[in-house]
Amino acid sequence: MTLLDTSGLVGDTYRRLAQQHNLKIDSRAQFLGYCSRIMRSVIIDLVRERNAERRGGGAQKITLSTALGESETADDEPLRIDDALADLAKLEPRLAQVVEMRYFGGYDDEEVAEALGVTTRTVQRDWQKARILLQAMLSDPE
Repeated sequence: MTLLDTSGLVGDTYRRLAQQHNLKIDSRAQFLGYCSRIMRSVIIDLVRERNAERRGGGAQKITLSTALGESETADDEPLRIDDALADLAKLEPRLAQVVEMRYFGGYDDEEVAEALGVTTRTVQRDWQKARILLQAMLSDPE
C-alpha cells in the first residue's frame, strides 16, 4: 500500500515547485494559491496512477492520509471532487479557490482570507456555499 501522508505531499509539492525555474511569485498569497494547485495536482496524479495500475491488474491499494481528512478516502472521490471543482471554477472562481486551498492545500480560514484578500467571514460563507454546490454536483448521477 502506497501512503501519501502530509510529509509526502509537502515533499512532492516542493519538488514540483523547485522544478519551476522561471516562476515569479510576488506575494505570500500568490505562493499559497500556487502551492494549493500543486498539492491538488499531486493528489489527483496519484489517484489516476493508482486507477491505471488497477486496470492493469495486480494493483496495490493507495490510501491518501493527510491533514485534509482523517479517514480513508473513497477510491475515486478525489477525481470526482477535482472534476466538480473544475465545473465550479467556471461558475464561481473564488469559491473554487477556497475549496482548493482548504481541501487540497489544507489552509485554514485566516490563511485563505489573506491569500484571497477577503475577510475570514467571507471565506467561511464561500466554503459553506461551495460545499453545498459541490455536494449537489457530486450527488447528481448524470
